[in-house]
Amino acid sequence: MKLKIIVPIISSIFNKSIAKEISNYNCQGIEFDIENLDYGTESIECEYDEALVIPDILNKAKKAEEEGFDGVVVDCFGDPGVRAAREVLNIPVVGGFEPSMLLGAGLGDRLGIVTVLPTVLPMLEGAAKRIGLDSKVVCFRYVDIPVLDLGNISKLEDALYAQSIEAIEKDNAHVIILGCTGMMGMGKKLHNRLIEESYDVPVIDPFFAAIKLIEVYVAMDLKHSRRTYMKPRDKARKWWK
Repeated sequence: MKLKIIVPIISSIFNKSIAKEISNYNCQGIEFDIENLDYGTESIECEYDEALVIPDILNKAKKAEEEGFDGVVVDCFGDPGVRAAREVLNIPVVGGFEPSMLLGAGLGDRLGIVTVLPTVLPMLEGAAKRIGLDSKVVCFRYVDIPVLDLGNISKLEDALYAQSIEAIEKDNAHVIILGCTGMMGMGKKLHNRLIEESYDVPVIDPFFAAIKLIEVYVAMDLKHSRRTYMKPRDKARKWWK
């Protein structure tokens, strides 16, 4: 099995951490290739950023299929370009949001999402509505840390813990979903700290969820429905390559 990981930013700042994290996922027999964008932004923190990265995400995804990859993971919680890529590819494509939400909905009835900045909240609220799980989301909280500063692990862990406690105690969240794939590796640490406070609440790492869901899709020889993701009609289209 060959999986392409598209990190949808023009920086490679997270690549080594991604490769290291994947090594902890027990993905035997799977070949991973990590690729950044040539055009876009250095992080995705608003609708404008998302719009700028989608064209090259689609370019990279189409190239991955042509090169024989079995599936594509767009390494971003906002799922930028995922639905469009599903229309043009014949291999499964996932981002971080949908796998996390589907997994969370199977673990508890009340989902609390803890993300990076307030600027991403409208994007995530819209994404929850699109997949029909907005009624299960009891809160969107944020740690107020920019994506490129998530490498400060101790600060991130403390902020995630504080916001998760708020989500549990004030919003009655039953499941915590980490709202940025740049928070990879924090799920287990956060869960252990919550256990110490007698909150046995699952914590979902979106990058881990994405890797495991696409692994299942490929293993089961599944791709997305052509009744939902219809092939675009042939016509003139012009953009940069």
